[in-house]
Amino acid sequence: MPLTRKQFDILEILAETEGSFTQRELETKTGHSLGTINRVMKELGERGLISEGKITPLGMNELEPYRVKRAVFIAAGFGSRMVPITFNTPKPLVRVHGVRIIDRLIDACLQAGINEIYIVRGYLAEQFDQLLYKYPMIKFLENPIYNEANNISSALVARYLLSNSYVFEADLLISNPKIITKYHYSSDFLAIKKDRTDDWCFEVKDGIIKEEKVGGENCWQMVGISYWNEADGHKLSEDISEVYQSPGGKERYWEQVPLVYKKNNYSVEVRECLDEDIVEIDTFRELKAIDKTYDV
Repeated sequence: MPLTRKQFDILEILAETEGSFTQRELETKTGHSLGTINRVMKELGERGLISEGKITPLGMNELEPYRVKRAVFIAAGFGSRMVPITFNTPKPLVRVHGVRIIDRLIDACLQAGINEIYIVRGYLAEQFDQLLYKYPMIKFLENPIYNEANNISSALVARYLLSNSYVFEADLLISNPKIITKYHYSSDFLAIKKDRTDDWCFEVKDGIIKEEKVGGENCWQMVGISYWNEADGHKLSEDISEVYQSPGGKERYWEQVPLVYKKNNYSVEVRECLDEDIVEIDTFRELKAIDKTYDV
């Protein structure tokens, strides 16, 4: 019997910490009421998934279908707004305070137990080989048309790897690795709640993304990190190819497939993170503001 969302929420917390919590602590961590926690803990105990407030081996086994199996990094682009630094270096390999941008993302994956890692590369592809010294488990996928199509072309290359998978834009500067989690109940997109933004954002209803747009009020600013469950990953493999081959398809952003052009095929949750958790460095000016060594 599949887990309910509330059962999953409690088991995930117990699995990630390998400890026990009072019901009041679980109320705080999950956002569910104390009465709900009490009822669900009883259900989990009757199923043998928890014992004395701790997750059992059977409980860990029940979480397995919800575990992230791999991570795919979209890293083929030129990074034109980061010139001149990207003339000689792909944007994900640019160092911020001495550390490559992509390293922090990969480290967060490894910390979450995600060891199957793919990087879709294109611009200055051979430079990504340097990552193998530190991360020998990485596998590369080649995007030969990165300079004539948008990032949907990178998703096309990786389309058969998207089930139970994170998809990362590879140029995000992460400061809180805990936003990358080992288990997910459903497909989701990271986003930051905003009163107003001029950036790409989501309209959300009951926790589900209803619209992707540029700019808005009382919306969720998109962060380029998403997770796709097994069923949605299979659908994406077909839908990405179909949208890519449609008129104007090469100009699309890959996430527009499930969120715009084929959105009736998906129900994608929003997963909250905070401004201080992660930042996208769009321009060389923003890079200089974050790392003063470039301000020369």
